[in-house]
Amino acid sequence: MACPDPCTPAGLALLEDMVRGVAEREIMPRFGVSGSHVKDDGSLVTAADTAVQEALLAQLKVLWPDLTLMGEEMGEAEQYASLGSGHGTWCLDPLDGTTNFVNGLPFFAVSLALLQGGEPVVGLVYDPSRRECFSALARHGAWLNGTPLQRPARIPALRRCVALVDFKRLRGRLPGRLGVDPPYGSQRSYGSCALDWCWIAAGRAHLYLHGGQKLWDYAAGSLILREAGGIARTLEGDFLTYERLGPSSAVAALTDDLYEAWQAWIVHNA
Repeated sequence: MACPDPCTPAGLALLEDMVRGVAEREIMPRFGVSGSHVKDDGSLVTAADTAVQEALLAQLKVLWPDLTLMGEEMGEAEQYASLGSGHGTWCLDPLDGTTNFVNGLPFFAVSLALLQGGEPVVGLVYDPSRRECFSALARHGAWLNGTPLQRPARIPALRRCVALVDFKRLRGRLPGRLGVDPPYGSQRSYGSCALDWCWIAAGRAHLYLHGGQKLWDYAAGSLILREAGGIARTLEGDFLTYERLGPSSAVAALTDDLYEAWQAWIVHNA
């Protein structure tokens, strides 16, 4: 029997089962007991990162051999060689939120996207702590555990919004302005870019700001947000790019109106 196209519901269901299985087998048994070491870029890597990447890339290669493979834990030269080649490229972050994972904080995820023609066409983010699987197909919608993600019936005004803001990578006077006189009602920073995108898509927060994340941090989540009706741009107001490894800033919101108000405040206070 032929393997289903990954850009179809049947293909997405196969991917979801695959990612769930690998995460339950390779991530959760190591949670709270896995050691780590520091990579050259200063980030952490654990045995869970490498085990998930090896398992998923091996399965993807068997199921869809015409698609190239790129994972965060590959070398940079190999990553660039894979990006944009062939019929499409799988973009994998095997464990987004490794620092949380190492320190026993249950906020981390597997993030997987299929890039074709410079855009994500499939996105999947799996949170094994909550067993929540966020997914999307370009121009077909986004789902949480199979239930369509839709905008909440009531969207708060900007001053009542919950914002997910990563202050670490912001520059200039913007971090200070956000600390002293923010335009929103409340702010959080959880430490997993992939889940940040998904939680906004699910209406758990309304605004997003990040000063610089890599392609594998946002490829899947940004598609899920877009298919749920949200909008995202860079700090400069440009479209997100999926043809380089990053870093890229991100400004996002659950609705167009919120985005316009949020972006206008940022521009005025940057």
